[in-house]
Amino acid sequence: MFSIPLTDDAELFPLEARHAEEFFAHIERGREFIGRHVGFPDRATDLASARTLLATYAEKAGRDGARFFGIRLEGTLVGGVLFPAFDAAAGNCEVGCWLEPAAVGRGLVTKACRVLIDYALVERGMHRVEWHVSCANEKSIAVAERLGMTREGVMRQNYLHRGVRTDTEIWSLLAHEWPAAGA
Repeated sequence: MFSIPLTDDAELFPLEARHAEEFFAHIERGREFIGRHVGFPDRATDLASARTLLATYAEKAGRDGARFFGIRLEGTLVGGVLFPAFDAAAGNCEVGCWLEPAAVGRGLVTKACRVLIDYALVERGMHRVEWHVSCANEKSIAVAERLGMTREGVMRQNYLHRGVRTDTEIWSLLAHEWPAAGA
């Protein structure tokens, strides 16, 4: 299987429908923690819906669109990163992330996002990478800062999450701002 090492004990790999049992077990372990700011745990409520979610992203990836990747720590799926939006023709994409509590604080999301950003900007020649984050998600905002992104502004009450309208910060990175893109 294709995977990219993130650390000595962690790897990044494409999440596919065949990983549905592993993915669902991971979501069950971290459902409330992950779901505080991310919507897909509310859509993966059983094994069938978890498989459907992964299959949907695999179909989008097959059309050169959105993509879903898992992060395994010591062989256990603990989180992931994704391209919720990937428009190669326009040169724009969005990167996102999630983790269960056991994996927080190890720098795995930052490392995995660097892989995705390198892929988008260097390999695919994208122009812009966006990061959409709830204003209440301080850890995810810190990742955007560590990645060298620029905070562009706030979309007020644009996202309905679990019955509550939330504000979303928009961060971005342009190709010329990414050191690897100039190498």
